[in-house]
Amino acid sequence: MSTVTRTDDIITGTGRVDATMEAMERLSLVLWRERELLDELHYKLEVEQLVLASGRSRWLAAAARDIDALLATIRQTDVLRAVASDEAAAATGMSSNPSLAALAEAADEPWSTILAEHRAAFVAATAEISALADSNRHLISAGYRSARETLLSMGESTDGYTAEGAATAEPLRNRLVDRSL
Repeated sequence: MSTVTRTDDIITGTGRVDATMEAMERLSLVLWRERELLDELHYKLEVEQLVLASGRSRWLAAAARDIDALLATIRQTDVLRAVASDEAAAATGMSSNPSLAALAEAADEPWSTILAEHRAAFVAATAEISALADSNRHLISAGYRSARETLLSMGESTDGYTAEGAATAEPLRNRLVDRSL
């Protein structure tokens, strides 16, 4: 006969704690936290995009710092997810470092559906975040080109553009002017 040491232990017919259930619950909680962080990253990327689109660079450094801090938190949570995934894999008899799709296939219901829904949400969030980050990169490079062209027009002449759209310039030359005319 086994002794229950915590009130939240789940006892199976054999008298053991159901490690699979506990591991899956832990994994699901970490996945929810990661989804929340990805939603927050999406928001912060949209804020950065609005700052970039407005042409006001005052808050751009603060927006970039916020994103960097959030990415550090996501990396830490990713480590927790890897540990929880390994525990869930061990509880289901899988080898370590499984994909979320593989875990969803190996898990019993309701965990199979729950993990598949988490995976679908991650795929959608990743696509949205990637598109937004690409758009922000485009805005940043367009702003850089614009600032460079402005600086070039102050001291040097713009001769043309490269295939990437960057301005090319010749250095200033001394010019002779006949003022007698």
